[in-house]
Amino acid sequence: MSRIGNKLITVPAGVTVEVAAGNEVTVKGPKGSLTRTFSSLMEIHVEENVVTVKRPNDDKHTKQLHGTTRALLHNMVVGVSEGFTKDLELVGIGFRTAMKGNVLTLNVGYSHQVEMPVKEGLEVTCPTATTIKVAGIDKQEVGEFAANVRAVRKPEPYKGKGIRYVGENIRRKEGKTAGKK
Repeated sequence: MSRIGNKLITVPAGVTVEVAAGNEVTVKGPKGSLTRTFSSLMEIHVEENVVTVKRPNDDKHTKQLHGTTRALLHNMVVGVSEGFTKDLELVGIGFRTAMKGNVLTLNVGYSHQVEMPVKEGLEVTCPTATTIKVAGIDKQEVGEFAANVRAVRKPEPYKGKGIRYVGENIRRKEGKTAGKK
């Protein structure tokens, strides 16, 4: 039994959900519009302010698609109404970041600056020199860009230097002990 797939999606005020032929779903809201094509196995129904996803049988593959389809639809509805954000912080001496036009520039201890162009649809800001805020309506794009920024300099386990998500817990290791016995 799919517990996630059976949950109903309530559509907030100001958001419209339209299902076209071929299971192409368009969700429009105050922050923008998202369109995605889902598997033809799933039945997507929109009645008043509730979206339901139903599966035709109990095969393993359709059960998997059921929960995934419902989760993706829910993320689309939340994205166009509220949006998604990821916050990152730079930890290390001399580590800093800045936005130059539509390019995120990182100084994270390399001999050169790392420049990352920002995709259309994402809003990247640097409130301080050591924090980055990634915002957008597509959860996948926000998470992917934040992960790519973090991958430039992952936090290391000895001093904790690097780029990390705000609130992320880094497992620390003990360094070598000095002196012989």
